[in-house]
Amino acid sequence: MHSSFSKSALFTDLYELTMAQGYWKNNMNTPVVFDMFFRRQPFNGGFSIFAGIEPLLDSLIEFSFDDDDLQYLRTLNLFEDGFLEYLKSFRFTGDLYSFEEGAVVFPQEPLIRIHANLIEAQIIEGLVLNLCNFQSLIATKTARVWLASKKGNIMEFGLRRAQGPDGGISATRAAYIGGAEGTSNTLAGKLFGIPVMGTMAHSWVMSFNNELDAFRAYAKIYPQKTVFLIDTYDTLKSGIKNAIIAGRELVQQGYNFGVRLDSGDISYLTKEVRKELDAAGFPQAFISVSNELTEEIIETLVLQNAPIASWGVGTNMVTGGTESSFSGVYKLAARQDLDSRTFIPAMKFSDNPAKNTNPGIKNVYRLYDSDGMARADILALEDEIIECGKEYRYFHTMVDYRQFTYKASSVKPMLKKRLEKGQRIEPRLSDNQQLQESRKRMMSEMETLDPSYKRLLNPHIYKVSITEKLKDLKMSFINANIR
Repeated sequence: MHSSFSKSALFTDLYELTMAQGYWKNNMNTPVVFDMFFRRQPFNGGFSIFAGIEPLLDSLIEFSFDDDDLQYLRTLNLFEDGFLEYLKSFRFTGDLYSFEEGAVVFPQEPLIRIHANLIEAQIIEGLVLNLCNFQSLIATKTARVWLASKKGNIMEFGLRRAQGPDGGISATRAAYIGGAEGTSNTLAGKLFGIPVMGTMAHSWVMSFNNELDAFRAYAKIYPQKTVFLIDTYDTLKSGIKNAIIAGRELVQQGYNFGVRLDSGDISYLTKEVRKELDAAGFPQAFISVSNELTEEIIETLVLQNAPIASWGVGTNMVTGGTESSFSGVYKLAARQDLDSRTFIPAMKFSDNPAKNTNPGIKNVYRLYDSDGMARADILALEDEIIECGKEYRYFHTMVDYRQFTYKASSVKPMLKKRLEKGQRIEPRLSDNQQLQESRKRMMSEMETLDPSYKRLLNPHIYKVSITEKLKDLKMSFINANIR
């Protein structure tokens, strides 16, 4: 599933089109290779979760200019009729390799590798980055929340604070991949088959003459799914008292119930509420909480043994909270020589060495130890193969003095061919099947990651390194540039 506007090839930055016309006029529409990668972990974390690739594949297959798009471009007085005629038949006809959705990923490694002609590869840049940057950010944030809760029951409640309608849908999709159990977003539930969750707001309670009447009315309508919101007036003096009265009537009918807190000192209040429920004979009644929760707050509450069964997380999860964006970029890695038809590696230089790119057509391999734990990701040139059981020397991506040798017990290639000549290689799964596979992959790959990489505070830095051959290629560019 993808938004209708992401089918339009106008969903790009203007300079992509002005460059594309320049390539067209200069007969430079040769085969190239672009990498999409990110430069730093968001949230000062130790890992990220890759998301958004499945909607991207859908969009790329249909990405085109319709007559209205071309008429708009004509009004800009920037483009020749011949170029606009060329855009009439524009389609993405290249190949795409990528990590699978839900994979744990790290800076500097190509998450997506595009093989296409130069104009196609240039025009799709905005689409690639828009779809994968945002969803990867939200999936990563949600995974942090999920881990902080000790893999608890996370409910995504962020629709009202999400970044516009598409942001709301995309955030819900990504949050589910990152570990959320369900969502308050009813449309996302329909589109993706995500479980929808939610009961009452404070306005329900305030619409009745008193709190007990509000609770009883709701319990009568939804006896199997009743969660009383107990902080409208006073959590301990009235909310929990009335919830117990209405809850007892439900239990007598054979149902269970829960209570939710949306304000106050969550640690103190949940413990007091738990005492009240237990004293009333309802140890099975559960407590849910919300109210501007973050992974740090959730981790603290868990460490304080707050008796919380589920967590409603909204604003800080669907917006990225303290992090406004994912640092994904899209850079040229190789271009075909017009005469020899061979691919020439390309490298971007910067005054900031961290922004220098890794040249050439590259694959990524994940190295595992004998316990099945991930120990390093290796960038290698396309013609290199890393074999398990064989020792290799690897180098820091910035080509400094740091290096290490390692003999992997198993090796997994991370880039998988997804599109060939603009079409999917494998049959498309339904939206719900895609999400379930991505979610399972996230949870499975998390199990292969040492806890030191997953802690919220000062996580260990996972090794992403390059082979000696790639290091030598990069040094040749650096030395030539210095001269």
